[in-house]
Amino acid sequence: MIYNFNLGIGWASSGVEYAQAYRANVLRKAGLEARFVFTDMFPRENIQHMTANIGFLDSEVIWLYTFFTDCKTSPVTYTLKQLEATFGGKEFTFTREGKTAKYVFPGTNVYYTVYMADEGSDRVHRVEMVSRGCLVRKDYFTYCRIYSEYYAPLDKQAHLYQRRFFNEDGSIAYEEITDGDVVMYRFPDKLICSKEELVGYMVSKLNLTEKDVVIIDRTTGVGQAILQNAAPARIGFPIHADHFSEGSTDADYILRNNYYEYAFAQNRHVSFYIASTDEQNRLVKSQFRKYMGVAPKVVTIPVGSLDELKYPEGERRRHSLITASRLASEKHVDWVVEAVALARQKVPDVTLDIYGKGGEEDSLRKLIDRLGCGEYVRLRGQQNLENVYRDYEAYVAGSTSEGFGLTLMEAVGSGLPIIGFDVRYGNQTFIDNGKNGYKIPVHDRMEKRERVKKLADRIVKLFTKADMEKFHEHSYKKAQNYLTVEVEKRWVDLLS
Repeated sequence: MIYNFNLGIGWASSGVEYAQAYRANVLRKAGLEARFVFTDMFPRENIQHMTANIGFLDSEVIWLYTFFTDCKTSPVTYTLKQLEATFGGKEFTFTREGKTAKYVFPGTNVYYTVYMADEGSDRVHRVEMVSRGCLVRKDYFTYCRIYSEYYAPLDKQAHLYQRRFFNEDGSIAYEEITDGDVVMYRFPDKLICSKEELVGYMVSKLNLTEKDVVIIDRTTGVGQAILQNAAPARIGFPIHADHFSEGSTDADYILRNNYYEYAFAQNRHVSFYIASTDEQNRLVKSQFRKYMGVAPKVVTIPVGSLDELKYPEGERRRHSLITASRLASEKHVDWVVEAVALARQKVPDVTLDIYGKGGEEDSLRKLIDRLGCGEYVRLRGQQNLENVYRDYEAYVAGSTSEGFGLTLMEAVGSGLPIIGFDVRYGNQTFIDNGKNGYKIPVHDRMEKRERVKKLADRIVKLFTKADMEKFHEHSYKKAQNYLTVEVEKRWVDLLS
């Protein structure tokens, strides 16, 4: 079995979660059994809705908090009628607005607020119980009640002091006792005094053997607990981002990315590291030799793969650009917006569609309004882009650092040329300058205005001077190396 450990997942997932989803698909096709373990708490959503949305099978998902129960990963199927059956015949009034419903019990000072899985159904995800104006309990459901939270008033606020996790038959599997940052887990035969210890206990219960593999995608708060309990399984660490700070590294000292400091320091316990590009593989190996005097196993396996190349069903939209990413400041989507507005002066029909969600969405919307470019720059939200890229003529990226660049891979898989900065590792991997796009030279002291202008200049150059047919062909040629069948071979060679 291959166990893949992560922290959380969301509707606007990062590249790590998408990398895991791609890996799940590849391992599935290769006939290698895998599980994906998530260790964060998800009080606002049912984890299954998010894991299924990104492409995991329910049978592949392990959630830390239900691992110790017999409850399975499942969509929400618990209904309002099932909830009402627990009222014991009490009279109530019922109102509903969108995803939220309310039960009021006359003469009791008690009401329930019910949060539905979606607006169009009666499927119940969460019920909040209020008595005499105080929140006292929250129940969470999938096909049964999976856990409850218990609250008491403290300083005029609801204070969480306990969680109970249930088996399918309603019996208590274990309890979490919490007081601020202090947490304990009480089992029938065991008391665990931290979440880290709980993670370690879970790993010990997997009964791993030398035939098993543990891949740790994120280490924060869990890495040590996993390593201490994973033997004799093989341990692997994927490198999802730029792993060091170049500006703070010299001949004698390397400043590593905090997310990878622990993973690299534990190299004697690690069976392999996975770089997503050959360039990062070379760099990681050379830095291990130079700064630590060791030579661990480092393999190159692309983060993602393409089941097939995507070709347009008709004509691509003339002078159309696409960019897709989390809408986060480090992605510099604002530079792309400004560049397109500037390029519009010379390519009057250029358009840009932005796909993704994130914290910068509001500021991007304001920027689009300020520039008056809403007619040709559009925020498209989070979508499945599998068959979307092929309708566009080109992809543009503003990011100055990518560990791999899943969207770049997907873009070349649909034949798109790419415009982006000459930075590690994604743009350098997927752009052959002047053949399927343009890599823009950049340095740390380059001002934003200059970066925007260079992006705009390359957009104009692409649409006025480039042989687009040849650029499309070259992208398709590069994409051949990332077909699932090719990536499968690398995983099989590593894990067999």
